[in-house]
Amino acid sequence: MSEIPQRQSLQGNQACALGAIAAGCRLFAGYPITPSSEIAERMSKELPAVDGVFIQMEDEIASMAACLGGSMGGVKSMTATSGPGFSLKQENIGYGIQAEVPCVVINVMRGGPSTGMPTRPAQGDVMQARWGTHGDHPIIVLTPASVQEIYQQTIQAFNFSETYRIPVVVLYDEAIGHLIDTVDLPHAKDIETTERKWASGPASDYLPYQADEDGIPPMPLPGDGYRTHTTGLTHLENGFPTQVPADVTRVTSRLLDKIENHRDAIEQYELISCEDAEILLVAFGITARSSERAINIAREKGIKVGLLRPVTLWPFPEKVFKQLAERAKHVLVAEMNAGQLILEIERLCPSGTMVSGINKFDGESIQPDEILSRIEECGHE
Repeated sequence: MSEIPQRQSLQGNQACALGAIAAGCRLFAGYPITPSSEIAERMSKELPAVDGVFIQMEDEIASMAACLGGSMGGVKSMTATSGPGFSLKQENIGYGIQAEVPCVVINVMRGGPSTGMPTRPAQGDVMQARWGTHGDHPIIVLTPASVQEIYQQTIQAFNFSETYRIPVVVLYDEAIGHLIDTVDLPHAKDIETTERKWASGPASDYLPYQADEDGIPPMPLPGDGYRTHTTGLTHLENGFPTQVPADVTRVTSRLLDKIENHRDAIEQYELISCEDAEILLVAFGITARSSERAINIAREKGIKVGLLRPVTLWPFPEKVFKQLAERAKHVLVAEMNAGQLILEIERLCPSGTMVSGINKFDGESIQPDEILSRIEECGHE
């Protein structure tokens, strides 16, 4: 990779590619789709310079499979897509979750369903990111809200993926993906990266899914002599399938708990003016940027409103939200869809708290004045 100056003018998607390279990604397998294509384009230029591999597959299903295969081979791997492509990847994302294969999936959201509006921003993949693949499963989903944060959270996605042996989704809308901003890139020596926990000890004692105390099993490095059985079937610690109810309960619970038990290390969020907030606004991505502007104006008018911006969308930062919601009279959820994150908010709110949504799904971002208008309405209720 060519020498990168500390300060650059970058597009969000380009920042994603540079963050991946900085995190140690050495395989990108993808299929071009608007509005994520700039990620693939930049990776095709950057990877050969660091002895990495770029491969354009025949479709999104194959690109997700190649991403998993590269990771099984010991290489940090990533794919990028949008809308329909994210839907096509879901079966293999489930395979990655069940087989515990680290990888990073970038989803630059656009309007839908189906082909929808390929060049317009949306935030309609909130629930698909959480429940897009079938069955009970954990997932980590990160939602950056700036070009700088795309770079940082792409690195974080690789660190989480390698630590917890799980596919991690980086989810942002077209507006953030195509935003151009001046960003400060750290020197390589200042970037903290995580390597996965490799198997060690006698090969005769090794079980591919035998977890350590942290709930995460060490992964075999191909060529090190450890026998492994990798499968998407529900399996025992030795990797072989089981349908025995007690065993299924045990191994599936471990799969869920390895994320649930590490919430404190995973959850990230930003709080703005929440100390005395009587109206609590929840928003992410480009909508959070509009929300912050609206909050500043509302505060000047004497309205006590604050913003909770989840950086980790899943698992949602429940603890801090519940604390804020206990003090709030009204919770507003601003999102560019017909109402998805609000379902999680309603579930977590104390009884009697008013919850309402600010929703837009016409291919335009929610503007600060639209959010401010709703804040003012709540202030008079």
